[in-house]
Parts: sequence; C-alpha cells; structure tokens
Amino acid sequence: MAQEFSRVVEDVKQLSTAEKEELQELLKRYLIEERRREIEENYKTSLGELRDGTLTFSSDPDTLRSILSAN
Repeated sequence: MAQEFSRVVEDVKQLSTAEKEELQELLKRYLIEERRREIEENYKTSLGELRDGTLTFSSDPDTLRSILSAN
C-alpha cells in the first residue's frame, strides 16, 4: 500500500497545474461525501440507540468523559 501511495504521489507531481487543481477539487468533494456518509451512519446509530433506550444524554463533563472513554 505504501508503494502504491508513493507511486500516486509521484504521478501527481507530473500533472499540470490545472490538473493538480482539478484533482484537489475532486479530493475535497470526495472527503465531503465521506464525511456526510459518516455523519449519516452516526445519525442512524444514534437513532437506533434512542429507539432501544440506550442513548445517553448528559451535560456533566465527567460523565461525558466516561462515556467517550468507554467507546
């Protein structure tokens, strides 16, 4: 995998400035799409936990730390 990545980096270096800018825009869009999918998955998980009654709400920092460290 590392060799593949290195090869891709070297290939990108050979692109024209316009191609690099286009690639940059594509990567930004792909990252946005990935993040949206991640948010959707988190939403679905939370919705399931809400339905199951296992979703925990708290504004206490110590409780929040405890919940986060358990995951």
